[in-house]
Amino acid sequence: MEFARVLVVTAHPDDVDFGAAGTIAQFVDKGVEVTYLLVTAGDAGGHERETDGEGMAELRRAEQAAAAKAVGVTDVRFLSGYRDGRVEPTIELRRDIAGVIRQVRPDLVITSTPERNYQFIGPSHPDHRAVGATTLDAVYPDARNPYAYEELAGLEPWTVGEVWLIGSMTPDHWVDITETIDRKLAALAAHASQVGHREGFEEFVRERWAGIAVKGGLGEGRYAEAFQVVPTA
Repeated sequence: MEFARVLVVTAHPDDVDFGAAGTIAQFVDKGVEVTYLLVTAGDAGGHERETDGEGMAELRRAEQAAAAKAVGVTDVRFLSGYRDGRVEPTIELRRDIAGVIRQVRPDLVITSTPERNYQFIGPSHPDHRAVGATTLDAVYPDARNPYAYEELAGLEPWTVGEVWLIGSMTPDHWVDITETIDRKLAALAAHASQVGHREGFEEFVRERWAGIAVKGGLGEGRYAEAFQVVPTA
């Protein structure tokens, strides 16, 4: 399927870059309009930091902007009022995400899996699962239902064709990112407050995403990102 517009909804700065930056770079190269929507600014993140939550949030917003630039994305949005580590699947969050879906009108939404991953714990952060579950609810039924929220009455309803889930234990779609792995690495390196202290980080990324390529049947010497596809039209 061809996509004209893609919306990526994640909990924190760096989530999209770990999960989908190589794929996003390919979309941008094809002329696809990509928007990032982050529910929090990552104020509870960092390593041996010397700033408060507000300062960390400001830093991480700047890091995400730089990471987006590395793959060619310029439309980066943050919701307000949601704290890192405290995200819950509320009606208010559903409304806010549905509103952005109606604004952006994407053919594809990429978000986190709402399910716990027992094979690899990284995707199972409570915020990730909350955002994934809420985004799916915002896609169906909220964004397409003209009567869902009075506050969104000025935005035309929109039906998303597909959702791709990051971090699923049961992926069924692999994207070969061998040609864009360097841009994925550049995007991840922009999150210095999160990964700058990790020795051998590039080697870890290359090894992990090479392993995903092998699991996806792409063979040795390739890199891939994996998603679970949810038809939502």
